[in-house]
Amino acid sequence: MSSKKRSSDSVEVDNHKIDSNSDKLRKKMKKGKKNDGEITNPGDTMSDDKASGEHLRKRLKNGKKDDGERAKPKNHDNSSSADKPMERKKKRKALDKEKHRVASDDNGEVKPKVANLEVKQAENRSSNGLPEFHIGVFKDLGSADVLVREAAAERLVMELQEVQKAYDMLENKKDVEGEVKLEAEKNDGLNNCAPSVRYAIRRLIRGVSSSRECARQGFALGLTMLVGTVPSIALDSLLTLIVDLLEVSSSMKGQEIKDCLLGRLFAYGSLARSGRLIQQSAFDSEHVKEFTSSVISLATKKRYLQEPAVVIILQLSEKLPVEIVLKQVLEAPGLLEWFEGAIEAGNPDALLLALKLKEKIVADNKLFGKLLPDSYSSGTLFSADHLSTLANCFKESTFCQPRVHGVWPVLMNILLPAILPQHADSAIGLNSAKKHKKNRKSSSYDEDIQKNLQNFWDIIIERSLLLSSHDRKHLAFDIILLALPRLPVSCIPIVFSYKIIQCLVDILSTKDSWLYKFAEYFLKELSEWVSHDDGRRVAVTMALQKHSNGKFDCITRTRTVKDLLSGFNTKSGCMLFIQNLIDMFLDVSSASEEPSDQSQTTDDNSEIGSMEEKGYVETRGISDFLKSWVVDSIPSILKHTKLDNEEKFCVQKEILKFLAVQGLFSSSLGTEVTSFDLDEKFRWPKAATSSSLHRMCIEQLQLLLANAQKGEGPHAVASGREANDLGSYFMRFFSILRNIPSVSLFRSLSDEDDKVLKKLQAMETQLSREERNCGMSVDANRLHALRYLLIQLLLQLLLRPGEVSEAASEIRICCKKLFPSPDLIDSDDEEDGNDEAHELMDVFVDTLLSLLPQSSAPMRSAIEQVFKYYCDIVTDNGLLRMLKVIKKDLKPARHQKADSEEDDDDDDLLEIEEAEESDEAESGDTTADVDNDLLEQSEDSEGGTVGNEVHVKQDSDESDDGMDDEAMFRMDSYLAQIFKEKRNQTGGETAHSQLVLFKLRVLSLLEIYLHENRGKPQVLKIFTNLAQAFVNPHTTEGSEQLDDRICKIMEHEIFKAKHYPKGESVQLSVLEPLLEKNLKLAGKMLKKKKSAITPSKKKQSASFQRYRKIVNLAQNSTYWILKIIDSRGFPEAELGRVFDILENALVRYVDDKNSQLKPQFLKEIFRRWTWVGQHFFGFLVEKCTSAKSKFRQVEALDLILEILKPYILVKDGNDEAKEMISVHLSRVSNLIKELVTNMPEKQAKRAEVRKFCGKIFTFLTSYKLSTQFLESLDPEVHSACESQIGKAFLDLKRQQE
Repeated sequence: MSSKKRSSDSVEVDNHKIDSNSDKLRKKMKKGKKNDGEITNPGDTMSDDKASGEHLRKRLKNGKKDDGERAKPKNHDNSSSADKPMERKKKRKALDKEKHRVASDDNGEVKPKVANLEVKQAENRSSNGLPEFHIGVFKDLGSADVLVREAAAERLVMELQEVQKAYDMLENKKDVEGEVKLEAEKNDGLNNCAPSVRYAIRRLIRGVSSSRECARQGFALGLTMLVGTVPSIALDSLLTLIVDLLEVSSSMKGQEIKDCLLGRLFAYGSLARSGRLIQQSAFDSEHVKEFTSSVISLATKKRYLQEPAVVIILQLSEKLPVEIVLKQVLEAPGLLEWFEGAIEAGNPDALLLALKLKEKIVADNKLFGKLLPDSYSSGTLFSADHLSTLANCFKESTFCQPRVHGVWPVLMNILLPAILPQHADSAIGLNSAKKHKKNRKSSSYDEDIQKNLQNFWDIIIERSLLLSSHDRKHLAFDIILLALPRLPVSCIPIVFSYKIIQCLVDILSTKDSWLYKFAEYFLKELSEWVSHDDGRRVAVTMALQKHSNGKFDCITRTRTVKDLLSGFNTKSGCMLFIQNLIDMFLDVSSASEEPSDQSQTTDDNSEIGSMEEKGYVETRGISDFLKSWVVDSIPSILKHTKLDNEEKFCVQKEILKFLAVQGLFSSSLGTEVTSFDLDEKFRWPKAATSSSLHRMCIEQLQLLLANAQKGEGPHAVASGREANDLGSYFMRFFSILRNIPSVSLFRSLSDEDDKVLKKLQAMETQLSREERNCGMSVDANRLHALRYLLIQLLLQLLLRPGEVSEAASEIRICCKKLFPSPDLIDSDDEEDGNDEAHELMDVFVDTLLSLLPQSSAPMRSAIEQVFKYYCDIVTDNGLLRMLKVIKKDLKPARHQKADSEEDDDDDDLLEIEEAEESDEAESGDTTADVDNDLLEQSEDSEGGTVGNEVHVKQDSDESDDGMDDEAMFRMDSYLAQIFKEKRNQTGGETAHSQLVLFKLRVLSLLEIYLHENRGKPQVLKIFTNLAQAFVNPHTTEGSEQLDDRICKIMEHEIFKAKHYPKGESVQLSVLEPLLEKNLKLAGKMLKKKKSAITPSKKKQSASFQRYRKIVNLAQNSTYWILKIIDSRGFPEAELGRVFDILENALVRYVDDKNSQLKPQFLKEIFRRWTWVGQHFFGFLVEKCTSAKSKFRQVEALDLILEILKPYILVKDGNDEAKEMISVHLSRVSNLIKELVTNMPEKQAKRAEVRKFCGKIFTFLTSYKLSTQFLESLDPEVHSACESQIGKAFLDLKRQQE
């Protein structure tokens, strides 16, 4: 009973305390807000446990008694702290800590701490007839978890709805208000609300001003739901309460002011979203006007409040009837003044509100001030005059960076409306006849959009934003990204204007620029936008290149344009891009205003007029550099496309027509000519095309034809005259255009060149006819390759007049003799009689070689294709002429002469040191020597000793002046010109590089020959000459590329080829000298030159690398030659010379300390060809016994084991192996005796000897020869074996016993 009495007393005390302190707490909240807006202090709260309840009751009683006493020091503190702001700050912090400490005692649950109700709290409330309200939900409203906030708001509304329902049912509401009051009485107008609801509303309004976590969002959600579900809350009272509770006082600073203003903003937003204003607008719309006025008043206080305030008004206006918007929203106090001052202040939010309201209603435009034109329409809104007045508003919209202001999406919707179905064609951007079939309405619609966009882009984007700060440049590109989803293809050139592209280029050209990362992001988004639309891809690519003079990727150091070009995968996309490139090349945009020449007019004024326009077009037209990009880009479009043959051929034809017209021809009458045969019109630029562009077009045309020839694969019979044959189409196209009177070649040809050109045309026509008659055959492939070679010669004749006339004539004569036809017999062929002395194929090969030195890549490709189909009938003389080019010395003749004495003394071009032993001197061969007999077999009569020993220098007179004209022609006419240049030039560097290039091109032909003629005897001849060329340092001097090319050809096409020369044509007498020379070459050591100047490390390294390549070549050559010998299956009697050569190599290896033969090389020979090891087993055992060097003796033991290895693992024995070891058992015994009696000094070598002996003993045991072996050993040898060999020998003796 005493506890109940104390509880009732505590309630009275607490109520009185809350009433007396509520004003103090509110003032304290205004001076320093708590984060969640809760009002808690030791006098307002209580705990659930009894101990904390007693503690609070005592403090409350003491507070009541000492209230008057504490008032005086508090006033004193205020007066003193006015002079000490730090004192006030410390006290405020201490008070906050005390509040948090008391709140933490509640274990995270916020409960009503009005009085010490303890267990009787529920009973007291139930006695009043009101349900219980848990205010702990306010804490969850500030949670960062959105689900927790939503659950708390729902619980809050549900409980307060029950409380309000119960309160509405009470008859005597004053008794409840008098018994339990959560706050002191206020004249807030919420008289119809339950005390808990009144408390919650005030608590929620204060909470939206809190910056703690997500308290502002959570409390705003609770306020929205509560106001929307409890109709007893009066709107006018609520608006007043929002202003009163979140009033900004003069004592507030910084963050406090911001929190109050944002709190009011969120409170207004909650009221607008609750739906109460819309519900009551049907019978009382004055609240809407008051609400709008309050929001506008709030927006004028701070700039960052303007846009969200406008959003609140717009969200409300969207749900209101049009009449109410007109009367209540637009006529709200302060709104008109806000609109009128927007232009001068640069207020984009007022413009946003005006535009959105104008979409909903039809009202007098004067209500919006000068923000909207008098006669509102998209045309007047985006007129130049009106946009100029709005420029300040647009510029000031950057204050919300990096976010894009809300006015821009609204403007984009008006500027670029959603594309309607009837206007879909205009967005495709295809240059087709569909554009001309649109109705007038559609055309006018597109023109209006383009006009509005052009005005907007010119005045706002280019003149206002791009010329200002970085933020406004950033905004300009943000607007482009915003416009992209709606942007039709026809408007892309307007958006991506010159100034936009230049700004983008300037940003990307410097990585340190402030907008560089954003520019990269912009390009990424742009690439994504065009990725699935060829029309967009074409328009963007053209804009980027046109406004950067074709250097966008170069300046920005990106791959943007290259990636865009690689994205064309459809025929329509390729054709669209080609057409746009052609228009750019012809400068159609700048010349579109002028009347075109539709016919071949002969009016004198037309030519004069075009000449007068040249200067004008040149100044404003595109540059030659951009035109060169066009010429380069048109053929490259096919590089990444995956079109079928028919589609690819159509694209190739369009490219060919452009390159042929612009590169080969010019029009003498006007800039447009119609061909009735082709039913097409051809155009030329008004400005004369430069010679460099003509040359570039021809080069690209050659490349196009070469790629077309490569892409055809195996030749198939054409179903029509020129089905999928680009060469035939070109020749027909060329003939038709040349026959048009007003069209002529871009340059005049000499009589000789013109005659050759006509003959090439006639020959190509004849070969094409023959090709169609051949069907599927080898001749069809040959004819096809020859036709393309003739086409390349025709283009080369136009590209470089006079240089290929002679070669073209020779090729034509060869074609006529290879495929004779009575239609081509003419009397003016003076060359026919001169060719009778030479074989046709020799002349043919010589002519092909003469075209190689300065030919372009497409020409070389055509030559290689011809050689591929004719290499099987190339004569040995023709092949040797090619090899002779490879073997020509790169070292100038004057250097050879000076070094002749040194060469005679040294006699070693490989820089490999000669051994000084007598047996080496007798051999007289160096690593670079080549057998004279072999060379005589591999060379023809001309040149005498072309295959002479490679270290012997050819005299310059013999290699140059000694040849007559016919010899020069047979070998290479251009090579003679190189020699003449070498004599005339001081250093010969130009001739050197040209000759290296020429050799590389001839090597490509030889590679084709080897690939097509594998296994033929000529392969051995090519191998011999290539090896000589590689070994001779003057052949590849200073060209590592040439060295590597020769090595690669020999490795892949000779050594690793599945087929190799076989049959009776491969004579053993030819292979034996090659084997001998390669074995000597593999065993020579690197020579160190004696010089006063020490060579650099780079030169020493290069010399050593070359030496290793030569040794490796010699070893592989030895394997290859032995493989050929083994394949022939010669009887042992015929292999005597081969065995002698191998024996000499083994002798040098064992006895000569300077021999560089590698043990692994010899072991590999024994492993691959066991018959070689069997033959040399006894000889090698004897040589090891008498070896002069212990080092070589121990190394040679591995060779013996390698010979025996195939037989050691055989368990049952082998008669052949047993016979071999039995015959040489005495030699084996002598070897064992020599090894155990004269053991090496080094431990490692002794281990090798023991290992060898152990394996020999195992071999003897396996073949039951141990008894004979032991009997052949002397007693002292037995003792030596026991002491040196140990266990292995004892096991051998034990097995015998």
